[in-house]
Amino acid sequence: MRAKLGVGVSCALLLLTSCQPAVLDPQGPIGAAEKTILFDSLAIMLAIVVPTLLAIAAFAWWFRASNKRAKYRPNFEYSGQIELVTWSIPLLVIILLGGVTWISAHALDPAVKLVSDKKEIEVQVVSLDWKWLFIYPDQHIASVNELVVPAGTPIHFALTSASVMNTFDVPQLGGMIYTMNGMATQLNLSADKPGIFLGRSAHYSGDGFSDMHFDVRAVSDADFASWVTATKQNAQTPTLDDSAYRALEKQSEHVAPFTYHDTAPDLFARIVSGKLPPGPGPDETKQASAPQRPATEK
Repeated sequence: MRAKLGVGVSCALLLLTSCQPAVLDPQGPIGAAEKTILFDSLAIMLAIVVPTLLAIAAFAWWFRASNKRAKYRPNFEYSGQIELVTWSIPLLVIILLGGVTWISAHALDPAVKLVSDKKEIEVQVVSLDWKWLFIYPDQHIASVNELVVPAGTPIHFALTSASVMNTFDVPQLGGMIYTMNGMATQLNLSADKPGIFLGRSAHYSGDGFSDMHFDVRAVSDADFASWVTATKQNAQTPTLDDSAYRALEKQSEHVAPFTYHDTAPDLFARIVSGKLPPGPGPDETKQASAPQRPATEK
């Protein structure tokens, strides 16, 4: 029995070592604020959970069969003091949680710009089937499935979807937000220091959803400038014009990261406004050739 227990504990520890505590390891001011809210909420809720557990243990010990001092009161109906305790503590918990939620909802509004001495970087994000497009309008470049940003610099994201509703999520930087077709949402994030962070889709969007993730590479200002220059000067990469965008928005899976050395002006605005229509969706020829489920017999 002990051997089986030891094996189970060892397996559990191995599984835990493979986990990445992204939310509990924030690498940006928004992620750090969200971690603080998480722990504050946990502490507030423990104010009712811990006394309840202690009360259960105390009642079990006091009203044990061998304790002759415990009074048996089968006709007990009401106590104002007990009612005061049992109702006041949950009410205080709700009030405190509501206060934390109210304050944090305003302080961490995704559209509120981050305070910094550095000029923010503008990035336009388009969720596609099943990949992410990142447009840098000021640098006139774009990338697919890889987001490169300078560490310590505020990043302002404008996000939309060229297909179904999706969710942009970088857990270590914080601020998960939806992308929706025909509208643009706003998000402001920043990375404290250089590193590589996981970005992903957190909303089911079809067959390729599980592989719809990307790397966020936070680099130094000099490395970011070098990356922008190298991307712009790489004539072997395509230009993100209307035809290139229409080819990109077709459904595809396991897309390796690549870049565009130039972008058409106002591309993001035309995607949001619908001047560039949404993706074509599933290939009808493949759907037609797929085996059909037999009709259910009545």
